[in-house]
Amino acid sequence: MTQPDRRFERQERFAALGAEGQARLEESRCLLVGCGALGGVIAQELTRAGVGTLVLVDRDIVEITNLPRQVLFEDKHATEGTLKVEAALETLSRIGGPTRFETHAEHLDAENIEDLAEGCDLILDGTDNLGTRYLVNDYCVEAGLPWIYGGVVGSGGLVMPVLPGVGPCLRCVFPEPPPAGALPTCETAGVILPAVAAIASLQAGLALRLLASPEGLEPALVELDVWSAETRRVRAKRRIGCPCCDEREFPYLHDPQARPATILCGRNTVQVRGRQPAPEPRAVAAALEGIAREIRFAGPILRFDVEEFRVTLFEDGRALIEGTDEIERALAVYDRYIGT
Repeated sequence: MTQPDRRFERQERFAALGAEGQARLEESRCLLVGCGALGGVIAQELTRAGVGTLVLVDRDIVEITNLPRQVLFEDKHATEGTLKVEAALETLSRIGGPTRFETHAEHLDAENIEDLAEGCDLILDGTDNLGTRYLVNDYCVEAGLPWIYGGVVGSGGLVMPVLPGVGPCLRCVFPEPPPAGALPTCETAGVILPAVAAIASLQAGLALRLLASPEGLEPALVELDVWSAETRRVRAKRRIGCPCCDEREFPYLHDPQARPATILCGRNTVQVRGRQPAPEPRAVAAALEGIAREIRFAGPILRFDVEEFRVTLFEDGRALIEGTDEIERALAVYDRYIGT
């Protein structure tokens, strides 16, 4: 006799979820932007909960400094410079269960967000990039799609569900991104895994509620600190005159001036979008012989050291320029060694 699947029986005993809520979870589709620190915990918890499909988007590779706080990665991933989405898929697949995965080693931007979010019920913020968060906010408010903001640094962080038409959007609370260097980052203030796990678990819990039984959820900004064991919950309200959810202006989504590069939070690294058609990495490697140092491949990814920079070139023409937080300098390095 075939034994019934008991995987979710204790989860279903949670009255607020129940069998009907579990069934809705297994039919759901979520876009997770970033699968590093916050994203890794979120992905693991949603996979174990039985969410139907997780679309994982991350532009980065695993590094040794990720390992103390990014739960999906191991030493071998850092040594090999594995794409984070590939390492995440490897780890999450071992959990088993009904969850299906789609992976995209891309930078989420205004050109691809609609395709990546197609058919999704929810977007989750696992990124460390403010510009990407404001882009997600623009897209979700215009599309009427809920998303969950999360940010962490040091021993604490913030979480807020954004429910278009019901509560405030990100720009109601934070009208504009602060200038570079104005806020502490994981690089300047550090970060510890308990803070990451606490913030990500709040995001995952809100995700389960929104997917299974969203009725009655009151949006609020929650702040917590795992070092002092302090929490604060602030009722957030829609702001009259908000340029996004009130005035319906979406510059991060529809700005015709595409940003050629992005400073990565706390990394002393600039991501350059690259040119089209994309340069062929092996041709670039051949041209760099005798010029660059430590030229090597990790699968399709080319890495090399030149001047005081470390450069990672992806198949789509995107590159990470480590060793600077100056966009113009990073663009010059890209043009000089990869091509215009």
